[in-house]
Amino acid sequence: MADKKARIGVLVSGGGTNLQALIDAQKSGIIKSGEISLVISNKKDAYALTRAEQNGIPAFTVTKKECGGQEAFEDKLIEILDSNNIDIIVLAGFLSILSIKFTSHYENRIINVHPALIPSFCGEGFYGLRVHEAALEKGVKVTGATVHFVNEIPDGGKIILQKAVDVLDGDTPEILQKRVMEQAEWIILPQAVELVSKAYFKALK
Repeated sequence: MADKKARIGVLVSGGGTNLQALIDAQKSGIIKSGEISLVISNKKDAYALTRAEQNGIPAFTVTKKECGGQEAFEDKLIEILDSNNIDIIVLAGFLSILSIKFTSHYENRIINVHPALIPSFCGEGFYGLRVHEAALEKGVKVTGATVHFVNEIPDGGKIILQKAVDVLDGDTPEILQKRVMEQAEWIILPQAVELVSKAYFKALK
């Protein structure tokens, strides 16, 4: 049991910068209680798939369109995750809301990173640059990132880790997005994955 690692599945939709942060953290030993065992993208042209391939991680593409709807899409995700014995799922820029059927199947085993300090600028419609636009429109002086468990409510699960980032004069949504990634997301997501991976095996004992 000592050397057994939690099998991690990473769900992606885009460039995969958070996936890269996880791969780098695994290589550097920040993530030592788990290992990235597969990547699934819901977009065929996601660069995250290339990152997976470059690092020898099995990768799959599952699109809602090909599956014919949300339920069949989630059934296919579950089939791939379960057949690969995935213990923990990380949503790393995965732009698809998951139903209670999916989230309850993996209760307290799905984590997500959100580019704001929940409960600010979160929930349905708040993703990508929209989050940073909203923060700047509001005039907040501090923003950040949150890693949380995923339930059926968008950004509604229990918080695992948060890290604050200053908003600076002259920030654009793009500049702020980059700072939040570099100073918060890429730091606390690997830390949270390690915490959850470690706790997963403790719970099994």
